[in-house]
Amino acid sequence: MATVHKNDVKTGRIRPARMGDVRAIHALLTTFANKGLMLPRSISSLYDHLRDFIVYEEDGVVYGICALHICWDDLAEIRSLAVSEERQKSGVGALLVESCLDEARSLEIDQVFVLTYQAAFFRKFGFVDRDKQELPHKIWSDCIHCAKFPDCDEDALIRIGLAARG
Repeated sequence: MATVHKNDVKTGRIRPARMGDVRAIHALLTTFANKGLMLPRSISSLYDHLRDFIVYEEDGVVYGICALHICWDDLAEIRSLAVSEERQKSGVGALLVESCLDEARSLEIDQVFVLTYQAAFFRKFGFVDRDKQELPHKIWSDCIHCAKFPDCDEDALIRIGLAARG
């Protein structure tokens, strides 16, 4: 996995999430969900989807998280991207997204989408805006349980052509 070397960030690493990370993942998600910047996730849901998550850690402390959720065949979703406030604007979020895109490529997944309140950030990685109605209905299985369903106010973006790039 990627290693971070930045002037404003200590040396850290990105690695697959482990059972001992669930409480830290939940805390990060809850911090941003309470500010209305992302949707909350239950601890139970995090255990159910732990294999989707990667974390950015420094000296054993988790400062960033992200998940790549495989929907089917050639479609996956990047979800739950969160970086602690003290590590924001340092490249950690970009490393997490690139790691998820690399994993999608390695799995030969051609399309990755996001539902986000931070559309400009994802456009930097080649994601383009997409009408939510154009996304396959199967991806809405998690959305049915959301308090904002069916009036989702997140932006939908997609990146197509990952598998073709190797």
